[in-house]
Amino acid sequence: MKILSIGNSFSIDAHAYLHALAEQRGVNLTTVNLAIGGCSLQTHWENVVQGNANYLHIINGDAWKDDRVTIEQILKNEHFDIVTLQQVSHFSGQYETYQPYLNDLAAYVRKHQPSADLYFHRTWAYEIDSTHGDFPLYDCDQKKMYEALRCASESACLAIGATMIPAGDVIQALRERVPAFDYANGGESLCCDGFHMSHTYGRYAVALTWLATLTGKRVEPLPFMELDLDIITQICEIVNEIVFAK
Repeated sequence: MKILSIGNSFSIDAHAYLHALAEQRGVNLTTVNLAIGGCSLQTHWENVVQGNANYLHIINGDAWKDDRVTIEQILKNEHFDIVTLQQVSHFSGQYETYQPYLNDLAAYVRKHQPSADLYFHRTWAYEIDSTHGDFPLYDCDQKKMYEALRCASESACLAIGATMIPAGDVIQALRERVPAFDYANGGESLCCDGFHMSHTYGRYAVALTWLATLTGKRVEPLPFMELDLDIITQICEIVNEIVFAK
Protein backbone atom coordinates (compact mmCIF):
# COMPACT_ATOMS: atom_id res chain seq x y z
CA MET A 1 0.00 0.00 0.00
CA LYS A 2 1.34 3.44 -0.92
CA ILE A 3 -0.02 6.59 0.67
CA LEU A 4 0.39 10.24 -0.32
CA SER A 5 -0.49 13.07 2.04
CA ILE A 6 -0.79 16.67 0.89
CA GLY A 7 -0.47 18.47 4.17
CA ASN A 8 1.51 20.51 6.63
CA SER A 9 3.19 20.06 10.01
CA PHE A 10 0.19 18.09 11.27
CA SER A 11 0.69 15.51 8.51
CA ILE A 12 4.35 15.39 9.58
CA ASP A 13 3.09 14.47 13.07
CA ALA A 14 0.78 11.82 11.60
CA HIS A 15 3.44 10.22 9.41
CA ALA A 16 6.26 10.24 11.96
CA TYR A 17 5.63 6.71 13.27
CA LEU A 18 3.15 5.40 10.70
CA HIS A 19 5.61 3.39 8.60
CA ALA A 20 7.35 1.97 11.69
CA LEU A 21 4.06 0.89 13.28
CA ALA A 22 2.94 -0.74 10.03
CA GLU A 23 6.26 -2.55 9.67
CA GLN A 24 6.00 -3.77 13.26
CA ARG A 25 2.68 -5.39 12.36
CA GLY A 26 3.83 -6.88 9.06
CA VAL A 27 1.97 -4.34 6.92
CA ASN A 28 3.75 -3.32 3.72
CA LEU A 29 3.18 0.42 3.76
CA THR A 30 5.05 3.25 2.04
CA THR A 31 4.21 6.80 3.05
CA VAL A 32 4.93 9.94 1.03
CA ASN A 33 4.28 13.29 2.67
CA LEU A 34 4.22 16.60 0.79
CA ALA A 35 4.27 19.18 3.55
CA ILE A 36 4.60 22.90 4.08
CA GLY A 37 4.32 24.14 7.65
CA GLY A 38 1.11 26.10 8.20
CA CYS A 39 -0.18 25.36 4.70
CA SER A 40 -3.91 25.82 4.12
CA LEU A 41 -6.09 24.23 1.46
CA GLN A 42 -6.14 27.58 -0.32
CA THR A 43 -2.34 27.66 -0.49
CA HIS A 44 -2.17 24.04 -1.66
CA TRP A 45 -4.49 24.90 -4.53
CA GLU A 46 -2.58 28.07 -5.39
CA ASN A 47 0.60 25.98 -5.48
CA VAL A 48 -1.06 23.59 -7.94
CA VAL A 49 -2.18 26.43 -10.20
CA GLN A 50 1.19 28.20 -10.06
CA GLY A 51 3.32 25.04 -10.15
CA ASN A 52 5.22 26.03 -7.03
CA ALA A 53 7.96 23.61 -5.96
CA ASN A 54 7.61 24.41 -2.26
CA TYR A 55 6.97 21.00 -0.73
CA LEU A 56 9.11 19.00 1.62
CA HIS A 57 9.26 15.47 0.21
CA ILE A 58 9.26 13.02 3.12
CA ILE A 59 9.35 9.25 2.70
CA ASN A 60 8.26 6.85 5.47
CA GLY A 61 8.18 9.58 8.07
CA ASP A 62 11.89 10.21 8.43
CA ALA A 63 13.60 10.13 5.02
CA TRP A 64 13.59 13.83 4.21
CA LYS A 65 14.69 14.33 0.62
CA ASP A 66 16.81 17.36 -0.23
CA ASP A 67 14.68 18.39 -3.19
CA ARG A 68 11.60 20.58 -3.09
CA VAL A 69 8.82 19.33 -5.35
CA THR A 70 5.47 20.27 -6.85
CA ILE A 71 2.25 18.39 -6.24
CA GLU A 72 1.99 17.79 -9.98
CA GLN A 73 5.41 16.10 -10.13
CA ILE A 74 4.49 13.54 -7.50
CA LEU A 75 0.96 12.87 -8.73
CA LYS A 76 2.11 12.37 -12.32
CA ASN A 77 5.21 10.30 -11.64
CA GLU A 78 4.11 7.92 -8.89
CA HIS A 79 1.16 5.61 -8.24
CA PHE A 80 -0.74 5.82 -4.95
CA ASP A 81 -3.43 3.65 -3.41
CA ILE A 82 -4.53 6.38 -0.99
CA VAL A 83 -4.28 10.18 -1.01
CA THR A 84 -5.06 12.23 2.10
CA LEU A 85 -5.97 15.90 2.39
CA GLN A 86 -6.36 18.19 5.41
CA GLN A 87 -6.94 21.80 6.37
CA VAL A 88 -4.40 23.88 8.28
CA SER A 89 -5.07 23.63 12.01
CA HIS A 90 -6.18 27.18 12.75
CA PHE A 91 -8.81 27.04 9.99
CA SER A 92 -9.80 23.45 10.73
CA GLY A 93 -13.04 24.52 12.38
CA GLN A 94 -14.03 27.10 9.76
CA TYR A 95 -15.57 25.32 6.79
CA GLU A 96 -15.90 28.52 4.80
CA THR A 97 -12.09 28.48 4.46
CA TYR A 98 -12.12 25.00 2.92
CA GLN A 99 -13.98 25.87 -0.26
CA PRO A 100 -13.68 26.03 -3.20
CA TYR A 101 -10.10 24.88 -2.70
CA LEU A 102 -10.93 21.47 -1.24
CA ASN A 103 -13.20 20.56 -4.14
CA ASP A 104 -10.64 21.79 -6.66
CA LEU A 105 -7.80 19.90 -5.03
CA ALA A 106 -9.82 16.69 -4.73
CA ALA A 107 -10.78 16.88 -8.42
CA TYR A 108 -7.14 17.45 -9.36
CA VAL A 109 -6.01 14.44 -7.31
CA ARG A 110 -8.67 12.23 -8.87
CA LYS A 111 -7.68 13.39 -12.37
CA HIS A 112 -4.09 12.23 -11.86
CA GLN A 113 -4.72 9.31 -9.48
CA PRO A 114 -8.12 7.97 -10.57
CA SER A 115 -7.70 4.62 -8.80
CA ALA A 116 -6.63 6.10 -5.45
CA ASP A 117 -9.01 6.26 -2.50
CA LEU A 118 -9.40 9.73 -1.00
CA TYR A 119 -9.22 10.29 2.76
CA PHE A 120 -9.56 13.42 4.88
CA HIS A 121 -7.46 13.89 8.02
CA ARG A 122 -9.52 15.23 10.91
CA THR A 123 -6.87 16.94 13.01
CA TRP A 124 -7.00 17.85 16.71
CA ALA A 125 -7.81 20.82 18.89
CA TYR A 126 -5.07 22.77 20.61
CA GLU A 127 -4.04 22.20 24.21
CA ILE A 128 -6.12 24.05 26.81
CA ASP A 129 -3.33 26.55 27.51
CA SER A 130 -2.03 26.83 23.96
CA THR A 131 -0.41 30.12 23.05
CA HIS A 132 -1.02 29.63 19.33
CA GLY A 133 -1.86 33.01 17.83
CA ASP A 134 -5.08 31.75 16.25
CA PHE A 135 -6.50 29.93 19.26
CA PRO A 136 -8.64 33.03 19.98
CA LEU A 137 -10.62 32.13 16.83
CA TYR A 138 -12.16 29.49 19.13
CA ASP A 139 -12.19 31.68 22.26
CA CYS A 140 -9.13 29.73 23.46
CA ASP A 141 -11.51 26.87 24.24
CA GLN A 142 -10.29 23.37 23.35
CA LYS A 143 -13.73 21.78 23.33
CA LYS A 144 -15.17 24.57 21.20
CA MET A 145 -12.33 24.12 18.70
CA TYR A 146 -12.81 20.36 18.67
CA GLU A 147 -16.54 20.61 17.99
CA ALA A 148 -15.96 23.17 15.24
CA LEU A 149 -13.31 21.12 13.46
CA ARG A 150 -15.38 17.96 13.85
CA CYS A 151 -18.33 19.57 12.06
CA ALA A 152 -16.18 21.19 9.37
CA SER A 153 -14.28 18.01 8.58
CA GLU A 154 -17.54 16.07 8.36
CA SER A 155 -18.76 18.55 5.76
CA ALA A 156 -15.43 18.20 3.94
CA CYS A 157 -15.77 14.43 3.69
CA LEU A 158 -19.30 14.71 2.35
CA ALA A 159 -18.28 17.35 -0.19
CA ILE A 160 -15.52 15.28 -1.79
CA GLY A 161 -16.68 11.74 -1.01
CA ALA A 162 -13.71 11.02 1.23
CA THR A 163 -13.26 8.65 4.16
CA MET A 164 -12.47 10.23 7.53
CA ILE A 165 -9.27 9.59 9.47
CA PRO A 166 -10.54 10.45 12.98
CA ALA A 167 -7.27 11.47 14.61
CA GLY A 168 -8.84 14.46 16.33
CA ASP A 169 -11.54 12.28 17.89
CA VAL A 170 -8.95 9.89 19.31
CA ILE A 171 -6.85 12.70 20.78
CA GLN A 172 -9.88 14.35 22.38
CA ALA A 173 -11.08 11.02 23.81
CA LEU A 174 -7.65 10.32 25.29
CA ARG A 175 -7.63 13.75 26.91
CA GLU A 176 -11.06 13.25 28.43
CA ARG A 177 -10.98 9.56 29.35
CA VAL A 178 -7.41 8.52 30.16
CA PRO A 179 -6.13 9.92 33.48
CA ALA A 180 -2.53 9.92 32.23
CA PHE A 181 -3.54 12.60 29.69
CA ASP A 182 -5.78 14.70 31.95
CA TYR A 183 -3.57 17.72 31.48
CA ALA A 184 -5.78 20.08 33.46
CA ASN A 185 -5.22 17.91 36.53
CA GLY A 186 -1.51 17.21 36.21
CA GLY A 187 -1.54 14.62 33.42
CA GLU A 188 0.78 14.62 30.43
CA SER A 189 -0.07 16.83 27.48
CA LEU A 190 -0.43 15.09 24.14
CA CYS A 191 1.07 18.22 22.59
CA CYS A 192 4.71 19.26 22.64
CA ASP A 193 4.09 22.99 22.20
CA GLY A 194 0.37 23.48 22.67
CA PHE A 195 -0.63 22.43 19.15
CA HIS A 196 1.77 19.92 17.54
CA MET A 197 1.68 16.35 18.83
CA SER A 198 4.20 15.23 21.42
CA HIS A 199 6.96 12.99 20.08
CA THR A 200 5.83 10.21 22.41
CA TYR A 201 2.16 9.36 22.94
CA GLY A 202 0.73 12.13 20.75
CA ARG A 203 2.38 11.06 17.51
CA TYR A 204 1.94 7.41 18.46
CA ALA A 205 -1.83 7.76 18.96
CA VAL A 206 -2.32 9.65 15.71
CA ALA A 207 -0.23 7.20 13.67
CA LEU A 208 -2.10 4.26 15.19
CA THR A 209 -5.39 5.91 14.22
CA TRP A 210 -4.18 6.27 10.65
CA LEU A 211 -2.99 2.66 10.54
CA ALA A 212 -6.30 1.25 11.79
CA THR A 213 -8.31 3.46 9.43
CA LEU A 214 -6.25 2.81 6.31
CA THR A 215 -5.86 -0.94 6.78
CA GLY A 216 -9.31 -1.64 8.21
CA LYS A 217 -7.67 -3.78 10.90
CA ARG A 218 -7.91 -3.45 14.64
CA VAL A 219 -4.67 -2.50 16.36
CA GLU A 220 -3.18 -4.57 19.15
CA PRO A 221 -0.93 -3.27 21.93
CA LEU A 222 2.68 -3.97 21.03
CA PRO A 223 5.78 -2.46 22.68
CA PHE A 224 6.98 0.68 20.92
CA MET A 225 9.98 2.82 21.78
CA GLU A 226 10.01 3.38 25.55
CA LEU A 227 6.28 3.94 25.83
CA ASP A 228 4.41 2.41 28.76
CA LEU A 229 2.58 -0.74 27.64
CA ASP A 230 -0.41 -0.08 29.91
CA ILE A 231 -0.90 3.32 28.29
CA ILE A 232 -0.36 1.82 24.83
CA THR A 233 -3.14 -0.66 25.66
CA GLN A 234 -5.52 2.16 26.59
CA ILE A 235 -4.67 4.04 23.40
CA CYS A 236 -5.33 0.92 21.31
CA GLU A 237 -8.71 0.42 22.97
CA ILE A 238 -9.81 3.97 22.18
CA VAL A 239 -8.45 3.86 18.62
CA ASN A 240 -10.34 0.64 17.91
CA GLU A 241 -13.52 1.96 19.52
CA ILE A 242 -13.52 5.16 17.48
CA VAL A 243 -12.27 3.85 14.15
CA PHE A 244 -14.57 0.83 14.14
CA ALA A 245 -17.60 2.42 15.75
CA LYS A 246 -20.83 1.08 14.27
